[in-house]
Amino acid sequence: MALKQLDPEQIRTWTLEQKDRWWLENVWRGDMPQLTLRAALTGMGLGGALSLTNLYVGAKTGWTLGVGITSVILAFALYKGLARAGLGREFTILENNAMQSIATAAGYMTAPLISSLAAYMGVTGHPIPMGVTLAWMISLAVLGVLFAFPLKRRFINDEQHPFPEGRAAGIVMDALHHRDAREGLFKARVLVIAGLASALVKVLQSPALLEKVRLGVLAIPEYLDGWVYKFTTLTVRGVDLRELTVRPDTDLVMMATGGLMGIRVGVSLLLGAAVNYLVLAPWAIAAGEIPGVVGADGLRHYGFREITKWALWGGVALMTTASLFAFFARPRIILDAFRGLTPRGRARLAEDPLRDIELPMTLFVAGIPVVGTLVVLQAHWYFGVAWWLGALAIPLVFAFTLIAVNSTALTSITPSGAVGKLTQLTFGVLDPGNIKTNLMTAGITGEVALNASNLLMDIKPGYMLGAKPRQQAIGHVLGVCAGALVAVPVFYLAFLSPGPQAMFERHPMPAASVWKAVAELLTQGLAHLPVSARWAALYGALLGLALEALRVATRGRFWLSAVAVGLGTIIPFNTCLAMFLGSFLFWLAGRPGRRPNSATRRVLVDNQEPICGGVIAGGALMGITLILVENFLLAPGR
Repeated sequence: MALKQLDPEQIRTWTLEQKDRWWLENVWRGDMPQLTLRAALTGMGLGGALSLTNLYVGAKTGWTLGVGITSVILAFALYKGLARAGLGREFTILENNAMQSIATAAGYMTAPLISSLAAYMGVTGHPIPMGVTLAWMISLAVLGVLFAFPLKRRFINDEQHPFPEGRAAGIVMDALHHRDAREGLFKARVLVIAGLASALVKVLQSPALLEKVRLGVLAIPEYLDGWVYKFTTLTVRGVDLRELTVRPDTDLVMMATGGLMGIRVGVSLLLGAAVNYLVLAPWAIAAGEIPGVVGADGLRHYGFREITKWALWGGVALMTTASLFAFFARPRIILDAFRGLTPRGRARLAEDPLRDIELPMTLFVAGIPVVGTLVVLQAHWYFGVAWWLGALAIPLVFAFTLIAVNSTALTSITPSGAVGKLTQLTFGVLDPGNIKTNLMTAGITGEVALNASNLLMDIKPGYMLGAKPRQQAIGHVLGVCAGALVAVPVFYLAFLSPGPQAMFERHPMPAASVWKAVAELLTQGLAHLPVSARWAALYGALLGLALEALRVATRGRFWLSAVAVGLGTIIPFNTCLAMFLGSFLFWLAGRPGRRPNSATRRVLVDNQEPICGGVIAGGALMGITLILVENFLLAPGR
């Protein structure tokens, strides 16, 4: 069934009330079962299991994977099989949606374990008690829920941002559960074919597995430029392009993500990455501003981690000013969020078409101070953070959540690490020399922003399918608890049992290593931050204001996305290139002049979302499977 949605002109010109009434009349599914007991138990079980895959991936790469689509397909197949065997009934589409909210929240709960908390234990040399870790992670996640919902009305109801990963989950659920219309069946077949093709490519990208079964000749290289370097070395200002991450890869999942983002965001990402990795980073390396590290071969090497330590200051400043300008450029949305707190406002709220569906504003007004105070107390009791410094971190959460949500809304990438570094800079000035304060205040802002962004990502498919946001919020909290209860004990057994220092010696832990390095730099004093990085932050902040002001002045017609430009400076060039190529492919297929009934348009344009959703689903499922195979079956000695 084709999902009902507003067209770009309606999104741009309709009022929020018009959009809410349209949604209530055309999309909302009323009292269809949603957060049932079986949906909750399935989501907690799948989410807990999938959180362990994120733990392993994060320890190797510093990234966590979204598990929403994976859980949707697994749950659908499970209950489809049970129904055919006469052992139960099939999932409703909204039960599946509630389940994915729970599973996604559980999957992302591993982030602090491979970033701020791991860095803290690496600095102190002592493990944090497991009970403290559980209480800390759950408190931050709940605070993220409370910060997220006041932003839902703007980012999802009003501006209708894509949240690509969440949108893909909605498309997958719609295709899986709708079996009546011919169009729906065709879209489901397209989705399945795309998913199988993506899964096959993932298998062919695993040389360890292919060598094990003696099919190494079929392996697809991770990068497409390997043959070039057999004959020559490509450089910019003497720096190898490979060390600048400037190379084409074969990541179909990121290409599909770009297809969901659209050409505007894809171009903006590539522009930001090109300026950073082809202009600024080579200059900074030549000038000695990015020192790099000396490898075993005696040569100095750079790479993404070393470049990002310098480049993130300009990129984060750009995203910060652009996000804040965009938010405060529409004061009515802010005022409307609090309109139910006065007698006059409550009278106006009575006219709100979604007043009985959305979470009440009073919950956030009361909940944020209560949970925020609990977080401040925990920071003081457990980590020695001064009361006033912990309290100062709470309002910073608001600003950084805006940045993170803007990024997630456009690209599905939440820059929690980057906004955490900006907090590290702030507290490096306020409390110089205190590395514990530096890490844990950054942990507050980064992890709360991550959870708020992920919740809105979960709610996006619910909005598309007509679900109740109140029940999704409850589901998110259930997922938080499930992920913490499963992932934290495993982390302590698998990673911390030999001690924090050994953890860093035995595992890459790239995210935690960056957090640790930045904290050590800033606690030595702001003077140790390169002057060029300070200028980059200033120019980035001014550029963010200028780009967002142009977007507002042209009512959204300005071509570039300021947040996406900034984001392009803090993720690898090859990832930005893959997302751009995906967005460009679908733009090219649907550009004006194409015959409306052509095969290209029918397959690529009319089924853009099922194709992208299928590629993301198939790649994610097979990627997780291969991670498990490589870690448990192909490890040395097995």
